Amino acid sequence: MASESTVSRVARFQTGWIRFLPFLGYHHVLMILIAVAIILLSLLLAGCSSSSPLIPEIFLISLYYKSYSPVPSTAQVDFNVHNAIANIAGPAVLAARVGYFGICINPDGGSWLCSNNATALANEIQLDQDPLNLIWLASQFKDMIVFPYLIIIAIIFAFICLLLLATFPGWHEEEDAAGSEREVKPFPSRPVSQIALAIIFIASIFVLVSVLWQHTASVAASIIAQDFGNGSVLSGVGTTAMVLGWFSFALLIVVTIGLLVMILSIRVLSETFG
Repeated sequence: MASESTVSRVARFQTGWIRFLPFLGYHHVLMILIAVAIILLSLLLAGCSSSSPLIPEIFLISLYYKSYSPVPSTAQVDFNVHNAIANIAGPAVLAARVGYFGICINPDGGSWLCSNNATALANEIQLDQDPLNLIWLASQFKDMIVFPYLIIIAIIFAFICLLLLATFPGWHEEEDAAGSEREVKPFPSRPVSQIALAIIFIASIFVLVSVLWQHTASVAASIIAQDFGNGSVLSGVGTTAMVLGWFSFALLIVVTIGLLVMILSIRVLSETFG
């Protein structure tokens, strides 16, 4: 009896979904993609803004103390300088992560402390926990290199495009010449479609520039910081932030291409049957 009840519930659920499929239009799929892109970009901007679960895991760059074998090079005038750096670093284990609007630190391997004020974070720890001023380096990266405003503008443009797509007509019933009812779906307004295409294209370009900027700056800063702290400081680039940025760009590009195909298809149909 229990298995039959479960099967019947699953069947009703599937029937409910199938019933709504005819009302799911092409523009609804584009709206879903835009909504997902907005959510992902919002998560990207929220990285390291608070110590809430998973938020400190969304970061652009991380800096942390760790003793390892220094990398020698013939371009180093004094290779033994790593000994002086190691003596200054001492037993410190602090880790610092940088997001668009915040910095997270982990002084002793415990919980994360997050704030948009680097001074407040520096006041929370002892001198021997950050002897090389990694918190200050993280603050400099956030204030002097990170630029989140193109992503904010892109989110606003994507939301406007979402609202424009919501105005597209859906399926409704009309009476034909014989008096019988039939379901029809009129073409969306051409000017509205073209405006939506232009807006989402601009949003895609803004996200592309921001993600490229984010990726290049993070990799460059990570390499320089690690090489300067040769033997005592390691750094890394946030994989989650990179995935969020590039995947959001891919979604917006898909929406842009989808709108372009829709507009061209409507033009061909209008010229053919007009």
